[in-house]
Amino acid sequence: MQYRKFGKSEWMPSVLGFGCMRLPQIDRDMSHLDEEESVRIIRYGIDHGINYIDTAAPYAMGNSEKVVGKALRDGYRQKVKLATKLTPFFVNAPGEFESFFQGQLDRLQTGKIDLYMLHGMNRKCWDMFREWKAIKFIEGLISKGLVDYIGFSFHDEFAVFKEIIDYYSGWDFCQIQYNYMDTERQAGVKGLKYAADKGVAVVIMEGLRGGLLTKRPPEAVSKIWDSAPVKRSLAEWGLQWLWNQPEVTVVLSGMSNMQQVEENKLPQENQVWEN
Repeated sequence: MQYRKFGKSEWMPSVLGFGCMRLPQIDRDMSHLDEEESVRIIRYGIDHGINYIDTAAPYAMGNSEKVVGKALRDGYRQKVKLATKLTPFFVNAPGEFESFFQGQLDRLQTGKIDLYMLHGMNRKCWDMFREWKAIKFIEGLISKGLVDYIGFSFHDEFAVFKEIIDYYSGWDFCQIQYNYMDTERQAGVKGLKYAADKGVAVVIMEGLRGGLLTKRPPEAVSKIWDSAPVKRSLAEWGLQWLWNQPEVTVVLSGMSNMQQVEENKLPQENQVWEN
């Protein structure tokens, strides 16, 4: 596995993170996860060097955090940093932050959340969470030792992203949608570089566009991949494109089966990259 420095901190996360939004399902039912297989593939990823696990309360119709909690039993919790999110549409007032967070601790069977994010920030949600002093709430969790790193995930235009980054000097990390087809959408490459220049670690989601880039990339892209002397799977090309950018800290992959976990496994062991 390869590792990179996490923003201004000394922690070194794996460049491949396990995204737990698309865990294995039974009968293609998002609300009915295959818990045994989910636990197996999460632990396999951890056994092969992944130390960044990402989930959220809404994922898998509310079941992802529960299954992640089960996967991290038996000593696995101590091997990883765990990321989850304060979700706007799951709280109706700032007075509900505390009970929402406690519910996450219970579902995840843990005493702390290593990385805690404002979830899915856009203009509307950011304005609401700013008014509700959500950052101050998370700072309180940090002071109590219940959270280590504060960040936000993002879905809006670059101008909003820049506003959020500039609003608070304490951001440790952000999570953005980014892949070789989405360099100008949402935060885009401008957001990636802007955050990294300020020492904010950048975690990538939708690096393979929800798996679409593993099926049929545009013809121009296919010609580039096909002409390369090194042959890789479509998933590996998409991930390598991201990892070749030093501003990228972690790339999340929403792996749904063991084949995907094995395919995404990095070939070079114990190599350390720094931003």
